[in-house]
Amino acid sequence: MPGPIQSIQRAAEVLKLLAHGGAHQLSVGEIARALDLAKPTVHGILRTLQEVGFVEQPVEGGKYRLGAALFQIGTSYLDGNELRAKALNWSDTLAMRAREAVRIGVMHGKHVLVVHHVFRPDNSRQALDTGALLPWHATALGKVLVAFGEWPDGELRRFTRHTLDEAGLRAALDEALVRDWAYDLHELVEGEASIAAPIRDGRGAVVGAVGISGPVERLCEAPDQPPRLELVSYVREAARSVSRELGGLSW
Repeated sequence: MPGPIQSIQRAAEVLKLLAHGGAHQLSVGEIARALDLAKPTVHGILRTLQEVGFVEQPVEGGKYRLGAALFQIGTSYLDGNELRAKALNWSDTLAMRAREAVRIGVMHGKHVLVVHHVFRPDNSRQALDTGALLPWHATALGKVLVAFGEWPDGELRRFTRHTLDEAGLRAALDEALVRDWAYDLHELVEGEASIAAPIRDGRGAVVGAVGISGPVERLCEAPDQPPRLELVSYVREAARSVSRELGGLSW
């Protein structure tokens, strides 16, 4: 029986190390020391993985992190994702009740990875966002996930004049912790808003978030006002329902 292929084993070890690293970003030297490999060997592995999108280097010459291609290989990963599987029916129900697009996301570095997307229930043309990476700081999904998790490293890029700075974000995260939901208003796209709530597993840990997004005039009473409470209640109910499916709530 043929033995294992060393180069593939080493590439897998690099990917696992990046997946479990504290900040999820490591330098060539850090990886080489952790795996007891020569730097040229590690650099060659990383360069190959980068070419196929399995790792990314946000800053040229900087550290490496897992690439989105790992999550975009195909639907097999997403179909096997317990969070997505448990949320399918509830996300469809939320879309019908809110009459808006629904997204379920998890943290991936400083972005939110969309693991499931339900189209707005109308006849308009829409693009599928499953597998997309969204900036955490300009989305309700990201605010919820970071409020109950860790503040990611990286620059807070401004997308609109309403995108929050660090002080505004920290205040918004404090509110999310108290309310158990978050929203964004014109922060990613001018004229659009989103609402999201946390999904918890059997340990009570926040493992994802579910939310809706759409034009401000549909989600809010006025362009500069928070979302309509009726829509907030729909999102929170969906989050609690998915959490119960995961064993996170007993009621």
